[in-house]
Amino acid sequence: MSQLHPRLHLGTSSWSSKDWEGVFYPAGIAPRDMLGHYATRLSCVEAGSTFYGPPAAATVRRWRSILPEGFRFTAKVPKVITHEKVMEGCDEEMAAFVAVMDELGERLGPLLPQFPYFNKASGMTQPAFLSRLGSFLPRLPAGHRFALEIRNKEWLEPPLLELLARHNVAVALIDHPWMPRIDRMMDSIDPLTADFTSVRWLGDRHGIERRTLQWDKLIVDRTADMRLWIPALRSLLARATVYGFFNNHYAGHAPGSIALLEKLWNEEPVTPPA
Repeated sequence: MSQLHPRLHLGTSSWSSKDWEGVFYPAGIAPRDMLGHYATRLSCVEAGSTFYGPPAAATVRRWRSILPEGFRFTAKVPKVITHEKVMEGCDEEMAAFVAVMDELGERLGPLLPQFPYFNKASGMTQPAFLSRLGSFLPRLPAGHRFALEIRNKEWLEPPLLELLARHNVAVALIDHPWMPRIDRMMDSIDPLTADFTSVRWLGDRHGIERRTLQWDKLIVDRTADMRLWIPALRSLLARATVYGFFNNHYAGHAPGSIALLEKLWNEEPVTPPA
């Protein structure tokens, strides 16, 4: 967990960036040693590679063997479930994925079904999505935490939120150009639908890749944006556990973004309750 709050777990989206050598990892570190070193500095990580398919059970067992007690490993649900079959006819794939990830034991964190932006050409309407989701959620493997991510901001409405809340599934809160700012979102809805939530600082991938493809330093000054998140995080933590993950595309260097959050957190005075 983070030193900022006992229920706040901070990490990055993946851990294997070669550009982090010399600034986050020791120079010359072997790729297989990165996760172990990572876990000495941060308390959780999000695996993006699982989006393309479940890892081998032996790989997951190795992850567990090198991760300390209290560390949480979260992972994206494979795209065959979220993008190809879109929650229909995928019970076997979900069961196989969860069975492999269960090799992590108590180190397993929330699993992330990440859905694409459904435009008109996709043929997926909000009612159709909610219908599939209403059938999908009761079939999720019991005893696991799930945080669901959507990219259609118009769908962040009571029908979706109430459906997720009935199954203690979190709605992932994302900092992304397509989605509302966190302060505006929290002024219009209560985004907590479970006893935990997942925050994903994704940023503008296309915008930042026009500036850099190296991830060893902050490129974009996100100080003003991050200041908006401090009161939001404190409000969420008053009621739930928060897992937060920074992507390199948020500002150029995910560990640097964590350092910025920690700096601003300690600078911002805590507002006492009214």
